Amino acid sequence: MVEYALKPFARSLITLGPATKDHWIALRTAVGIFAPLTLLLLLGRLDLMVYVVFGAFTGVYGRVPGYWNRLRMQARSGLMFFILILGAMLASKYWIDAADPSGAAWQIIGLTTVVAGAGSVVSGLWQLRPTGSLFHIFAFAAIASLPRQAPMFDALLAAGGTILLALGLGAVGSLGAGPGAWARTELPKLSSRIRQAIWWEGLFHVLTAGAAGVAATLIAPHLSAGHTYWAMVAAVVPLAGHTTRHRVRRGLHRVLGTLAGMIFMLALIPLNPPLWALVLTLGCFQFLTEMFVLRNYFLAQIFVTPMALVGVSLGTGLGGAVIYDRIIETVIGSCIGVLGVVAGSLLGRALRKKYGIA
Repeated sequence: MVEYALKPFARSLITLGPATKDHWIALRTAVGIFAPLTLLLLLGRLDLMVYVVFGAFTGVYGRVPGYWNRLRMQARSGLMFFILILGAMLASKYWIDAADPSGAAWQIIGLTTVVAGAGSVVSGLWQLRPTGSLFHIFAFAAIASLPRQAPMFDALLAAGGTILLALGLGAVGSLGAGPGAWARTELPKLSSRIRQAIWWEGLFHVLTAGAAGVAATLIAPHLSAGHTYWAMVAAVVPLAGHTTRHRVRRGLHRVLGTLAGMIFMLALIPLNPPLWALVLTLGCFQFLTEMFVLRNYFLAQIFVTPMALVGVSLGTGLGGAVIYDRIIETVIGSCIGVLGVVAGSLLGRALRKKYGIA
């Protein structure tokens, strides 16, 4: 029985789904993060790099046919990231007490839990792809956790410029394509049942991300681990699946892909590459992530892991501690995410049985 269950899972680790011109969005997102980081490197503004990294996430929301439709989706996602970056900076300045590390950790967890639910609901109502609040959790918590913020005007200018670059890269393919390239397609109307499901999904994001944040904050110090918000990011990964089996598989892919991705980090750290090489590496990892993320989530995670670690370490330098933190927090978050999916499935099944819902 166990062997029967393991065979399809093992195949899922090496099976590629159909390609859908992934190289174009991979190229756009790679340029969208490499170009602004290179500019900051030339200007000597390393303090702004983290804001550019999260502004560049706007480019990920470009898997939609039609340039008008893509612009609409990326403009909405870019607005969300800009608000999140601003909110994280304001929270860091006026709400989070950096003088009390323990209290600050709980404050960040609480605020990020709200972001998890709000990001999921807004993404659902705006019909963004990818769905959920994974990127929003990562962006808000990482910036809110910074021990020292860059000047707000400079940070918002860097993030806003990067968002506009992503919009421009998303539209550049329309040059010479003719007027029909900008044909507009109305988004489908959301039924009351779908809207209800979106709000339920938001609640699950709150509960799952919040539980992962609490668990990581309580457990991680005993394991000498930091970056507890990585557990919250990992916890919401399984929520993006369409079925319970698919969601559980995504959680397992997250853990295994993270472990495999550490190979790149173990190779990078001893080399101690210069910053320009790290920026180039980040662009390459972004390209490879988008090439595989829809075709094989496990393979994509192999590149997501070093990309995330390099991205949050550009201003501080690489170190072995981030590898350990990533493993611990990913395992904690993924376990809670999978448990949340299974519990939600059992609860839903029981309610459908009780009330006779098909």
